[in-house]
Amino acid sequence: MCVCAGGLFAQNMPNEPLKNVVQLSASGSVEVQQDVLSIALATSRDGADAATVQAQLRQALDAALAQARPAALPGQMDVRTGNFSLYPRYSQNGKINGWQGSAELVLEGRDFARISSTAGKIQSLSVASAGFALSREQRARVEGEAQAQAIERFKARAGEIASAFGFAGYSLREVSVNANDQGPMPRPRALAMSAKADMAEAAVPVEAGKSTVLVTVSGSVQMLAPPARP
Repeated sequence: MCVCAGGLFAQNMPNEPLKNVVQLSASGSVEVQQDVLSIALATSRDGADAATVQAQLRQALDAALAQARPAALPGQMDVRTGNFSLYPRYSQNGKINGWQGSAELVLEGRDFARISSTAGKIQSLSVASAGFALSREQRARVEGEAQAQAIERFKARAGEIASAFGFAGYSLREVSVNANDQGPMPRPRALAMSAKADMAEAAVPVEAGKSTVLVTVSGSVQMLAPPARP
């Protein structure tokens, strides 16, 4: 939990600084297993003729799609093309002396075994990267839990501060809620590529980590004076 309180400031009289207002924030966090795997497979070609390089890239991509599409299953393994680029290569005197290009195919979804197995069978492309994330549903569920924690901590801290300064309570003036998640770094590109090279037609080894979803509630509260004594 992260809580910070500012000084007692101003009351809301015109042209006067606010009084008895406290700035504070509180956070809630939930750690959750990542449930979406994304594997990018790619290849590059180099040649003297742009049309030839493009045709070679298209042939490699079409071959990969032919292998991947039969295993596709919505939400479990989605198949899509990624970057497809073609650009000139220049000599030292600034003239075009060839062409280079690359093509990419992305397998993504929740069925890790299906995705890693399919990636291992594709021979026309090599594994370029592998990464994990949270699905939209998982993120929404966990953000709700973290947000509830943060709000309760915000309210508790506001009440503690009001009581400590001898006020009867507080009222909420303004509030903001921010959420983000943090997870392990993606596997290095070189490691992913060597795994494919060493395990032809075998499932690419993958292992999901965990993400920490953090929600922070910050804002200001107005301290309420106790009722006047008769």
